[in-house]
Amino acid sequence: MTSPRTVKRLRRILGMLPYVIAHPGADIAEVMERFDYTREAELVDDLNLIFMCGLPGYGPGDLIDADVEEGAVWVDMADYFATPSQFSPREALVLLASGMALMSSGQAPEALHTAVQKLSSALFPDAETSLVVNLDTEPEPVATLRKAISDRQPVELVYSKVSTGETTTRVVEPWSVFSTLGNWYVVGHCRNADDKRVFRVDRIRDMKILSGDYEMPVQDLEPVVEYTPNEDDVRATIRLGSSARWVADYYPVVKKDEDIIEFYASSPATVARLLLRLGRDATLLDGPEVATELENHQRRLLARYRPQKS
Repeated sequence: MTSPRTVKRLRRILGMLPYVIAHPGADIAEVMERFDYTREAELVDDLNLIFMCGLPGYGPGDLIDADVEEGAVWVDMADYFATPSQFSPREALVLLASGMALMSSGQAPEALHTAVQKLSSALFPDAETSLVVNLDTEPEPVATLRKAISDRQPVELVYSKVSTGETTTRVVEPWSVFSTLGNWYVVGHCRNADDKRVFRVDRIRDMKILSGDYEMPVQDLEPVVEYTPNEDDVRATIRLGSSARWVADYYPVVKKDEDIIEFYASSPATVARLLLRLGRDATLLDGPEVATELENHQRRLLARYRPQKS
């Protein structure tokens, strides 16, 4: 899974890059202050990373040119940015589905909402209804947990165990809150057990933020969920491409064989949406309910994209 540190760095680069392009020769001190760089070396490292971005061939017109000269920051875009990208129908649909899924998680920036709206209008100019490819809406406790994590404050949870239904009160130092396969979880240090624990958010009956603070672990906080399928859950087996290997680390798989994973989900739509987002980077090998749901999604998308006969 991508670490929180990497995600934070990528977000800062994606915010900094358009600003520097729009302000050629921007003062390095101003850029550092605007985007919370504490050391010039951090900014230079990010610019060096940008410099390595480009298309195969890697000639002068294929790479983004980024540099710092005499206290000024310069970024020259590669030649292929001079014209708008041309997507195939499949590429555009996968891009739209991925954007819509991120939007529904409640964590998407405003720029993504605008981009998705423009792409949707271009793909389906005459559509009267829209296809929603979403994640479940954040439950109410998630916002409180995010605040507690941001402020480094412990929380008191009244929690019902999934396995037994027993209700206990626990004091937890939350590290991360995340969504996977239709459920929200919080992972952190449980003071009662004096160990790392994962809690399902929908099993939290009551919660309050406590006074005091705690130290966040130094290592990357990768969510791990131990998953036992119910008899009503659907099973799916998929082959992952190299760009989709993160799925095996993020989702609670029950079986893994190199690039093939097997896992269960509460609904075939959950897996179908995942496959739609991954596009060519994943192939469904087994799971008839999922295959039917995926075909339904694809049929609806293609029907909206295909030009209507006059």
